[in-house]
Amino acid sequence: MTDSRRPDEHSAEVTAIRLHERIYVTFTSLAVILTLGLHADGLGAGEAALTLVVSALGTVLAAYAADLMSHVVVRGGFPSDAEGRTMRGASIGALSVTVPPLLAIGLAGLDLYRVETALHVATAILVGTLGLVAWLGVRRAHGLAPAQRLVALGAMVLLGVVVVGLKLLAH
Repeated sequence: MTDSRRPDEHSAEVTAIRLHERIYVTFTSLAVILTLGLHADGLGAGEAALTLVVSALGTVLAAYAADLMSHVVVRGGFPSDAEGRTMRGASIGALSVTVPPLLAIGLAGLDLYRVETALHVATAILVGTLGLVAWLGVRRAHGLAPAQRLVALGAMVLLGVVVVGLKLLAH
């Protein structure tokens, strides 16, 4: 993106920015949900939801700060207004990955099932989210053969499962 033009909302660069933010927030949310699940005794749905929201907001702000600093270092200045809007939109949009897990936790708050069950459901949702985000990314990767797209998609889901396994192994 150059400073003189508005970023194309469908450009590969904008797509990459959005994917990056969503993947980062999804992995962070997955780690938070897994940690909550390992310490769920006496945990209420409200506490679980608040922890997820605060963690996701913190992640988005940290990622935005890193993106902003990277832009300054690489380009020698702050983003243009259009670039800044794109960066902020990608950061804020990344919070959307927390909605389904929050809904699962909300159902526990309505006593439809236990918080522990909600956290298991949220874990599955977030691993599925990694697959969905990867699919959305690879379907736009015009230089990849179908088999390469499948490998990239499988790698993202596998990484999500590895994160779950490592987190459980650590405790």
